[in-house]
Amino acid sequence: APGGPCGGIVFCGGCCCTLLGAGIPGHTVNWHRLCWSLRMGQRITGFCNTPESSSKYMSKVKPAPLPPETVIGGYRVIRRLAAGGFGVVYLALDMEGQKVAIKEYLPSSLATRAPGELLPVVAPEKLSLYRLGLKSFFEEGRSLAQIAHPSVVSVLNFFRENETVYMVMNFLDGASLQDFIITARELKKQKVFRESTIRSLFDEVLRGLRIVHQHKMLHLDIKPANIFITDDNRAVMIDFGAAREVLSKEGNFIRPMYTPGFAAPEMYRRDATMGPWTDIYAIGACLYASMQGYPPNDAPQRLEKDRLSLALSRLRGVYSDNLIEVVEWCMALDPLSRPQSVFALQKELSREGERRYTKLSVGEKVRLQFDTMVSDAKKNVQQATGMGARPK
Repeated sequence: APGGPCGGIVFCGGCCCTLLGAGIPGHTVNWHRLCWSLRMGQRITGFCNTPESSSKYMSKVKPAPLPPETVIGGYRVIRRLAAGGFGVVYLALDMEGQKVAIKEYLPSSLATRAPGELLPVVAPEKLSLYRLGLKSFFEEGRSLAQIAHPSVVSVLNFFRENETVYMVMNFLDGASLQDFIITARELKKQKVFRESTIRSLFDEVLRGLRIVHQHKMLHLDIKPANIFITDDNRAVMIDFGAAREVLSKEGNFIRPMYTPGFAAPEMYRRDATMGPWTDIYAIGACLYASMQGYPPNDAPQRLEKDRLSLALSRLRGVYSDNLIEVVEWCMALDPLSRPQSVFALQKELSREGERRYTKLSVGEKVRLQFDTMVSDAKKNVQQATGMGARPK
C-alpha cells in the first residue's frame, strides 16, 4: 500500500504468514524471510522512519532541503530521504562512492531556508535556542561516534558547515519494527508476533541500549519507527532524541517533540528528572505495541484514567503472564516503580523455564465485553457531536 512515512511503501497484508511463527530465544530472527514480499515489489530503505516525520511542530513551513549534487564535508548529496521538524536526512555518497545517510540539524520551528540556498536563516530572538540545540546535536553525534555496537546506529562522522551541524551515519537497507507490526496486525491473527520472536528482538535492542546508558546517554525517542530491522537481520536503534529534548524543555513550543504513547510521564514535565527508567518506559510501550498491534494510551490519558492493566488482560492466555507483567513493570507511571536499569529488565526478560498462561474467567470476559461496548458508545457519541477529535 503506498503512503509510507516518507513516500515509501508500507508493508501490507500480503506478507508471509510465518511471520507469526518465528523466533527462537537466543537466535536472530530472519525478519525479511518472514516478511519477504511487498505488494508493490519495493522495500523501504534508509532512514525513512525518523521521528520528525511524525512529530508535530509549531512551524507549518519546512525549510527547503539542500539541492541534489551539493557537496558538504566531502559528501555529495543525492536526494532527501526524510524531513521533519528537527532536521533533514539525505542520501549521500562519500569519496569512495559508498552510500551514507546524513542528518542535518535544521529545526523548522527556529530556522528557515529558501530553495537553492545553503545557509539557514534564524531570527535574532531564536538564535540562542537554535545554538543550544545545535550544541546538543553536535555532542550527541560525538557521543554516538564512540559507541560501536550492532544494535546502535553507527555515526561515521560529524562536522559543522553552513552554520549548522551534519551527522554522517551508515545507510541501512531494511524496514522499521513499525512496518512489521502493521504487516502482522493486518493478518488479523490472535498473536501479532510469537512471544519467542518478541523476546529475541528486544534482547537484541536491550543489549545496545545498555551500552548507550553506560556511555551516560539516553535515547529519549524509542518507538517502533526508530527500531530498524536491517536486511541482514539486525535490530538497530536509530534517531536519538536527546537534542530534541533540550529544545522541548528550553523552548516555549505549542506542541511537544516526543511521541505520545511511547513517551514516559516525566517527559511531559519540565522539572522532572530523566534516566534509564525513561527509556525503559518506551521499551515497555514497544513491547505492548508488538503484542497488541497498536500503541498504548499516552501518559496524560493514563494519569487521568489508567486502562493499561485492562488492555493487557485481553492478552492473557495469548502471551505468558511473565511477559505481560514485564510490560506493566516497564510502563509503571511512577519512575521508581520501573526497572531502574536495562540489566534488571534483561534479567527478567530472559528468564527461562515453563511459561505460565492464565486465561480469563467467564466473569472477566463479560466485564471486558461490557467495557468495550461502553468505550465504543463513547466514541460514537464523540464522532456524532464532533467532539473529542484531536487536532492534526
